[in-house]
Amino acid sequence: MDEQAALHRSYWLETAPGGEPGPPPADGLVVDVAVVGGGIAGLSTAWELARDGHRVAVLEAGRLAAGVTGHTTAKLTAQHGLVYDKLRRTRGAEAARLYARSQYEAVRHAGEIAAELGIECEWEEAAAYTFTQEAGRVDELRAEAEAAREAGLPAEFTTDTDLPFPVAGAVEVTGQAQFHPVKYLRALAEDIRRRGGTLHEHTRVTKLTEGEPCVLTTAAGTEVRTGTVVVATHYPVFDRALLFTRLSPRRELVITAPIETEAAPRGMYLTPDRNTRSVRTAPYTDGKRLLVITGEHFTPGSGVDVEERFTRLTEWAGQTFGDLRISHRWATQDNDSTDTVPLVGPLHQGSRHAYVATGFGGWGLSGGIMAGRLLADLIGGRTPEWSGLYDPRRLASVAREGGEFLKNQAKVARHFVGGRLTSMSGPGVDEIAPGDGAIVHVGGARTAVYRDEAGALHAVSARCTHLGCLVAFNRAERAWECPCHGSRFDTDGEVVQGPAVRPLARREL
Repeated sequence: MDEQAALHRSYWLETAPGGEPGPPPADGLVVDVAVVGGGIAGLSTAWELARDGHRVAVLEAGRLAAGVTGHTTAKLTAQHGLVYDKLRRTRGAEAARLYARSQYEAVRHAGEIAAELGIECEWEEAAAYTFTQEAGRVDELRAEAEAAREAGLPAEFTTDTDLPFPVAGAVEVTGQAQFHPVKYLRALAEDIRRRGGTLHEHTRVTKLTEGEPCVLTTAAGTEVRTGTVVVATHYPVFDRALLFTRLSPRRELVITAPIETEAAPRGMYLTPDRNTRSVRTAPYTDGKRLLVITGEHFTPGSGVDVEERFTRLTEWAGQTFGDLRISHRWATQDNDSTDTVPLVGPLHQGSRHAYVATGFGGWGLSGGIMAGRLLADLIGGRTPEWSGLYDPRRLASVAREGGEFLKNQAKVARHFVGGRLTSMSGPGVDEIAPGDGAIVHVGGARTAVYRDEAGALHAVSARCTHLGCLVAFNRAERAWECPCHGSRFDTDGEVVQGPAVRPLARREL
C-alpha cells in the first residue's frame, strides 16, 4: 500500500470496529455526572464513577476513542521522557515522587481493569527507555535516571538496548506496558453501559451553564441536566479559567510497518534527538510484529510541509530498520502545559460542580487513567495526596515556569496579530491545485479555499471560530488548522478537533 492510500488510517481504529454509534441524548436527560469527551480521560472517569454507583452520561462529539486516543502510539508508562529531573528542580523532590507514584499506579490500574473485565487488548509488559545518540546529552540522561529512581520508579542508566544501533546512554524503567488502546476503551465503554451509564456519540456540546444542576446544551439544541460536569475534551472546550494561556498544542506524525519478529525491538523507546523519535512494536499477523514510529512534531497551522515531514520520518525508519512497507500513517495531537504537569481538577477558582482534565503532554494514556481515578475521588469526596500537584488552580508553579508561559503567549500573539497584518497579496483561486488549499482574498475578506481532486472549490471563513486566529492548510491531512490553540477543521469547515465548537462559516466565491 502506498503512503497516499494510507492517509488518515489509524491502525488502532481500523482493527477495533466501533459498531453502531451511541444515540444522541434525549432532551432533558438527567444524570449525576456528565462527562464531555469520550477518549481515555473521559471514559476512564466515567467508568470509575459508574463503578462507584453514579448515573453517568458520556457526550462525545465524534466516535468513542476515535479522537486523540485513537491516534496514539499506545505506550502506557510512567517514564515520560526527561520529566523527573525537571520536576525535581522546579517543584521539588516530593512533587516528582507524587508524579511518579500517580502515573505508575495508573499503569498498574489499567492492567488490573483489563484482567478484571477480561479485555483482549494485546496487553504486554515492556521496559520503557529514553535514549540519546549524542554524547553531549549523557549527563542529562544520568540525571534523569537518578531523579526517576529517587522518585520511586525502577529506573537505571544504561547503554544496553535492543535497538539496531548503539546509544550513548538511556534511562530504562522496567515494568511498563503497551496495549491496543481502542480495544481497551471499547470494552470499558460496554462495561459503563452494563453499569447503567449512557454513551452518546456524534453529540457536540456547545454550552455549559454551571449551577445546581449544571446544564449542557448540544449543537442539536438538546439539554442535559447534571449534578457534576467533567470536561475531558483534550483541549477544554469550556475555559473559564483561561487554561488556553497555559497550553501549547503540537502535532506529531506516526507511521507503522510490519517487521520480522526477530528484528523487532521489545522495549518502548523515545529520544529527544532528531525532532524526537519514538519506537515500539505491537502484535501483528503472520508471525510478524508491527513497528510503530513517531516523530517530527510541529505546531498545527504553522504552515510546515507535513508531507515532507512524513517523508523524513519514513526515510529514518528505512535507514534504521531496513526495507519497510508502510502500512498506516496518521498524526496525533498533544497539549503541553507550561509547567510540565497536566491540569486535572476543578475547572476554575470558583468551580463547585465542574472539573477538567487536560495538558497531558504526549502521555495521555497513563495521564488519562490517572485523571479518571483522581476526578472520581474528588467527586466522591476523597482527596488523593497528589490532587494538589495536578490542581488546575495552582499558581506557584506557573510563576516558576513564567518563561514558558510568556513564550507560549508570545507565539499566540504573533499568529493572532500577524494574521491581521499580513499583506492582502496572495494566491488567486485559479492557482490552487487539486488536493490543495490556500487563503485567498475575496471581496477584501480572507477566505480559506480548498480545491478537491475533481476540481470543485470549497470556501469557508479563514478565521478560527475559537478566538479568531487565521487558519492554515495541512496538505497531507486535508485540514484547516489554527496555530494559536490547535483547532482543526475539515475542508468544508466542520470541526475536527477543538477547542472550537462551531464550524467555519461557508463562503461564496
